Amino acid sequence: MNPLLRVVVLAILLLGTGCASLSSAQRERAAGIAVQARSSVVECTRADRCALDSPLRALGGRAFSESTEASPRHYATIIDEGEVALVARLNLIRSATRSIDLQTYIFDKDDSARLILDELLAAARRGVKVRLLIDQLSAISDLEILGALASSHQNFELRVYNPTFGKARLNYYDYAASVLCCFRRLNQRMHNKLLVVDDALGVVGGRNYQDDYYDWDSEYNFRDRDVLIAGPEVREMAVNFDAFWNAPRSVPAERLNDVGRTLLRQGAPAMPAAAYRRPERVERVSAEADDTAYIERTFVDTALSVASVRYVADLPRKHRRERANRPANGQHVTEPQLDGLISGAQTEVLLQTPYLVLSKPARKLFRDLRRRAQPPRVVVSSNSLAATDNPVVYALSYKYKRRNLRELGFNVYEFKPFPLDAPVDYRNLLPAPLGTADPSPGKRNSLLGGSAAGSNARGSGSGSNRSDGDGTDSPAPRTPSPGPAARRRTDGSVVERRLLRAETRPSFLGTKAVNKPLPVTRTGARMGLHAKSLVVDRRIGVIGTHNFDPRSENYNTEGAVIIDDPVFAEALAQSILRDIHPQNSWVVAPRIKPPVLSGLNYSVGKASEALPVLDFWPWRYATDYEFQPGPDCPAPLRRQDQNFHHCYTAVGDFPEVNVGPKWLLVRMLTAFGAGLVPIL
Repeated sequence: MNPLLRVVVLAILLLGTGCASLSSAQRERAAGIAVQARSSVVECTRADRCALDSPLRALGGRAFSESTEASPRHYATIIDEGEVALVARLNLIRSATRSIDLQTYIFDKDDSARLILDELLAAARRGVKVRLLIDQLSAISDLEILGALASSHQNFELRVYNPTFGKARLNYYDYAASVLCCFRRLNQRMHNKLLVVDDALGVVGGRNYQDDYYDWDSEYNFRDRDVLIAGPEVREMAVNFDAFWNAPRSVPAERLNDVGRTLLRQGAPAMPAAAYRRPERVERVSAEADDTAYIERTFVDTALSVASVRYVADLPRKHRRERANRPANGQHVTEPQLDGLISGAQTEVLLQTPYLVLSKPARKLFRDLRRRAQPPRVVVSSNSLAATDNPVVYALSYKYKRRNLRELGFNVYEFKPFPLDAPVDYRNLLPAPLGTADPSPGKRNSLLGGSAAGSNARGSGSGSNRSDGDGTDSPAPRTPSPGPAARRRTDGSVVERRLLRAETRPSFLGTKAVNKPLPVTRTGARMGLHAKSLVVDRRIGVIGTHNFDPRSENYNTEGAVIIDDPVFAEALAQSILRDIHPQNSWVVAPRIKPPVLSGLNYSVGKASEALPVLDFWPWRYATDYEFQPGPDCPAPLRRQDQNFHHCYTAVGDFPEVNVGPKWLLVRMLTAFGAGLVPIL
């Protein structure tokens, strides 16, 4: 585009937003309104700020009392189940005596997010210093709520990271303008998720603040994972949070153009009353967060004393322009640490990522492992098309299945949308169909497509010591769709409301989500993998936010906890192996070779795969398989086993997807999507 024309188009787009920047005087006046409105009343005069007496908070104190400078002591608790993760957060917030720092990528205003907000405000009112840092692209965009939070209390501060065009809420023209002027900056997001309480306890993992991260959504929920750390390394988490909090891109909410305009127009708004969609769940987790015995049993008794803990996280300087193509300039932190762990593997790498898209450096890393005389086994747990929240990204994973299996030697398992034995309270996935009464216990299994078989509340079986391939449960039966009066449809799945789920979120094409889960062949709440974890040689375990993909490498800032401890690593490995069990995942394996022209088919398919466009070769090298137990097949096998095809049945490239015309969409994306890899 001609530079002059580019400027003209950009100017038109910016004017089209209808939201010019505030002047310096206006911004100061808006900030003054928020500051003046903040309450200074502290409801508690006790030294502990009337904190909840929590055994989890006491665990942090115990870790410090047992630590020396030469020998720090840490405790680590893996949190697999969504609702349990919400209980942990509530308990930590209520037990804070000095400070709470919360950093996140997505922050909604649904039941779970509003519950957390109210708890943060309550902590501020009793005298705890609360700092909330949210990313602009994917967090709260409600100007009334942002204005109310910015004006709420002197102990509560809210900042927004990287607010493109100085706004909290973007519209179509903003996204379109970003393509012309600042596409890279718009895509540079703070993907870190971190909760630090009193610099003594920290939570790191994949969970954002939205119902589908806590098993509370009636359509789609994420299978995710956190790790709760107690001990001195939490201070490093606090230091990293400070770096983001003080970064130039972290802007107080009241100084944003649209929030400031709201303050100037109507003064400090009141916080909207909470209108919980499912108040009984809120009451349940609130009671559990106050239940000392439950907290002790769930988080303290399961905590592991670990030998070595490191928190590694990128810094805001990763987003400086000069960092492009300079991985050695000190601005990348997380990625080199993870690469070093993988390259040092001797026997096994267990990798779990929702988006199996590899950058060139990552491919080289795994090729180098593959070339060894005795290469380590690489097991990858990722999403199927039916389970993913981002089918565009899955299309790139699908395109390169041959390369991942044949050249890199991966053993790939794709998560099912209706896993039989996920670490979840299955009662949360069994809402009544819209327009009907709550189901009786006897009807709950059928509403989930039978996926409660073998699993009860609170993720039964989570303590089982599974190895790769145990278990023989058969797949769940399909159930008929509810009647027309009992549902609203979006291509086949029950939906209560529109949500922005995908990590890539909106685009310049519009302000709504450009990706959403595809329709599937059953009704009920399904699950998609969102955990980001790594285990090396059953000795080192990693839980964090890094997706092991080009976006995490090049655009997002990320963080992770690295624990060098065989007991912790084994516990994390068992959690991942549970996810790849036949009850929960399909295995990706080469097809049976056709009797004629198999070599020609392979060569043509490989050549077609290498093309950036026109990859329409229909006979793919690999597909998904389902384990079929029987007298001759008592236990699952690895795909390399000579009896694999005797015990496994091909279920197609896109099992459980209500494909229809979507088949063509996936083919088109694999044909033309290779150039999108760095962005996706």
